[in-house]
Amino acid sequence: MAQTIYKVNKNKAFNKVTPEGFEPVFQKVLAEKKAKLANPKLITGFYEGNGYDPVLILDHMEGDDLKSITNYLQHASDHGLDPKIFQAQQITDLVNKFYSKDGIKTTEEAYQTMAELEVTLANSIINYSNAMQYGLISPRKIYARYYTETKRPDSTAMLQVFKVPQLKNFLDSIQPKDPQYLALQKALKSNVQVPGMSTEESDRILKVNLERLRWKNKPTQSEYVIVNIADYSLNVMKQGKSALTMKVCVGEGRNIDRTDNLTEYDESDKVDRPFSRETPQLNSMIYSAQVNPVWNIPESIASKEIMKHAAADPYYLSNENIDVYKNGAKVEDPETIDWASAGDGYSFKQRPGDNNALGKIKFLFKNKSSVYLHDTPAKLAFNKTMRAVSHGCVRVEKPLELAHALFGDSNKYQTIETAMNENNPEPTDLSLPRKMPVYLTYITCWQDSNGTLQFRPDVYGLDIVLFAHMKRLLTA
Repeated sequence: MAQTIYKVNKNKAFNKVTPEGFEPVFQKVLAEKKAKLANPKLITGFYEGNGYDPVLILDHMEGDDLKSITNYLQHASDHGLDPKIFQAQQITDLVNKFYSKDGIKTTEEAYQTMAELEVTLANSIINYSNAMQYGLISPRKIYARYYTETKRPDSTAMLQVFKVPQLKNFLDSIQPKDPQYLALQKALKSNVQVPGMSTEESDRILKVNLERLRWKNKPTQSEYVIVNIADYSLNVMKQGKSALTMKVCVGEGRNIDRTDNLTEYDESDKVDRPFSRETPQLNSMIYSAQVNPVWNIPESIASKEIMKHAAADPYYLSNENIDVYKNGAKVEDPETIDWASAGDGYSFKQRPGDNNALGKIKFLFKNKSSVYLHDTPAKLAFNKTMRAVSHGCVRVEKPLELAHALFGDSNKYQTIETAMNENNPEPTDLSLPRKMPVYLTYITCWQDSNGTLQFRPDVYGLDIVLFAHMKRLLTA
């Protein structure tokens, strides 16, 4: 060990270092720093199983390989990440001290410096590797209504950093190469000012969307439906290109007026508290469509809206084709009920028709929030710029075109087209010939097909939530 290190740094203080002398010092430093390690069990377990050898130092100290790590960590800000998260300056100081011919005077100081450098390197390289490949933060841990499968690093992935032949090549390989990522990274480095946003808001929107792009939860299929909640848009993607695009209306959000004052989020560092009508983020599979659907009115809407309308207008329920049920049995004369004082036990269903809230068709996919894509009789909402107006489901502008994209030129599509124009409609369920992946996402910044950066208001305040968690890592 002594000869190998001295050959590299020419510091005589290392002439007498031995594995036996280093081990107790390393064990002590590991124990002292354990509480501040992001993955303490994994790191300590690795060194226990490898005789407490400083493998990162010994394997990478020749040439500039070990020195290169400082450059990557110092430039973490190019990714919208604070270098302090990865102890960039501390590692730089320790590396410079290790390579200095006279920066270390005694064997004891040599052991201590090596131990501190090895532990800090292990922690920081693993954290940096995780951040670049999987994102800094797990979205499922900070968002209450987030159901998109997101791969996170496991022990096998993290232990790989101890086995790479060259650190520089490894760090180059984990730089995200997606064109969207590179475009946002360039904008961040260029201090792009977002129109209508302050410098602080511009900085935030680029940083949080870079973080979203690092999450391993993007579509891998050749065909899928994707809804960007923040853009109020739906695209049917085929072979990497949009085959169909349309406007959508999504659930109401907590930050519609863009005050950026999320009282519902407060200071919790656990999870956000979304407005009850916000459309959740999720991925699933569209498996069927119901033409001329019956709307089983949710209890929350029934108590807050339907019963109030019925109390004000005795003909409201019949005019809207709404049937009333009491403890599961249909009520024949609902207009005789005093809705202003009616108690619990009532449920409501809206029959198919032109005024049905779900329009002429809905598209179903399994999810925990009972949301779906559906038509709507309220077409004027699609003319609005801000379309966060629904109770949580996604209203689609072109339902028949979406049906064609999902069913193709099939008999089932012909059935849909005919049934949507019937005068006396009946509910008809049709399964897709092949299930279609669907993603409900939330992206506030991206580069369009013309190479222009697009920005959207943070209508749900999810940028604010994510950015707050990213900043908290500096004080953790």
